[in-house]
Amino acid sequence: MNINIINNSTHPLPQYETEHAAGMDMRAFIENAVTIKPLQRVLIPTGLYIELPVGYEAQIRPRSGLAYKHGISIVNSPGTIDADYRGEIKVLLVNLSDADFVVNDGDRIAQMVVAKHETVSWNSVGELTDTSRGAGGYGHTGK
Repeated sequence: MNINIINNSTHPLPQYETEHAAGMDMRAFIENAVTIKPLQRVLIPTGLYIELPVGYEAQIRPRSGLAYKHGISIVNSPGTIDADYRGEIKVLLVNLSDADFVVNDGDRIAQMVVAKHETVSWNSVGELTDTSRGAGGYGHTGK
C-alpha cells in the first residue's frame, strides 16, 4: 500500500524495525528536550502529515519498551488518525512512573499501525439474538 506523506522533520520516515512488525516507529520532532513529570501529559509533534485512503485509519500506539522501562504510554491509546485528517500527527504521551522522563529530538516515541476499518449503518431493533454468553461482562468467566 502506498500512502502520501509530508515529512517536515529532519528524521527518517516511520519504518518497520523488523521484517514482520505491524507498527512503524515514529520519532519526536522538537527543538528542545521535553521533560515529562510523573502523571503529566505532553503533546509531542512528529513533523509528519499523511493522506490515508478512505476506509483506513492510522493507529498511534505506545512503544512497549518505553512502557516497560519508563512507564511512558499514550493517553488515548490507541490514538486514531482518520482518512480525512490533514494536520500534523502529534503523540499525546503520559508519564505513569514516579520519575521524570526526558524526550529528545529524534527519540522513537510511538508506533503507527495502518489498519482497514468498516463504516457501519445501524439497524434499530427491539431485541438481539441470544448467545451462550448473553450479557455476561467484566469478570463473568472468573479468574
